[in-house]
Amino acid sequence: MTETTGGRQDPQEPIKVMVVDDHPMWRDAVARDLAESGFEVVATAGDGEQAVRRAKAAAPDVLVLDLNLPAKPGVHVCKEVVAANPALRVLVLSASGEHADVLEAVKSGATGYLLKSASTGELQDAVRRTAVGDPVFTPGLAGLVLGEYRRLASEPAPAADTDEPKAPRLTDRETEVLRLVAKGLSYKQIAERLVISHRTVQNHVQNTLGKLQLHNRVELVRYAIERGLDDE
Repeated sequence: MTETTGGRQDPQEPIKVMVVDDHPMWRDAVARDLAESGFEVVATAGDGEQAVRRAKAAAPDVLVLDLNLPAKPGVHVCKEVVAANPALRVLVLSASGEHADVLEAVKSGATGYLLKSASTGELQDAVRRTAVGDPVFTPGLAGLVLGEYRRLASEPAPAADTDEPKAPRLTDRETEVLRLVAKGLSYKQIAERLVISHRTVQNHVQNTLGKLQLHNRVELVRYAIERGLDDE
C-alpha cells in the first residue's frame, strides 16, 4: 500500500531531497547547503521535463521545486510527480509571493511554499517538516491557503459523490486531530495541544486518510471544513 502521509519508510534514514531550479548557481548552492546539513541530495534538475524524469528515477522524499522552469512549468511538474508517487512531498521554493502562484502550487499538490528570501535554516526546517507531511508556508501565506480551502469547501460537491457509501466512523481522537488539522495547525502544534507524540499524530492522520479513502492533506482539510469541524 502506498504511504499517504509521508514517503519516508524509515525515520532514521537521511531525508532524500531533489532540487529543481533553472539557475545553476542557485540550484547548486541549495543542494550543497542541504547536503552539508545532513540531507541526502539524490538528484537535481534544471528544467521541467528533466525534473519529472529524474524525480521518477531518484524517488526523493522531498522535491524542492522552483515554479519558473523551461520546458515544463513547475506546477505541471508538481502535478505529474505527485500523481506518479503520492508519497512524494513537494516544497515550492520560489521568488514569487503572488497569491495566484501560491494557490496554483497548492492545488497542484505542493505541501509547502517558501520564498527564496528564506534563510538556510528556514529552508532546512521546511524540508524536515515537509518530509513528514506538515504544511509549510512563508509567514502570511498560510492564512491565504486556509481561506482557499474554505472557498473550495463551500462549492457544491460533484454529483457522483452522492452515490458513495457513508464514510466509516472515526474515533474521538481521530476526529479531534482532524478538527485541528482543519484549523491549520501543524502536526507539531497538534501534538503539543493534545500532549501526544508527533508520530502518534501522523498515525491518526494516516488512519483517517485510509478510512475516508482520501489521498492527501488538502483533501482531508476540505473534508473537515465541509463538515464544519474547523468551527468547533
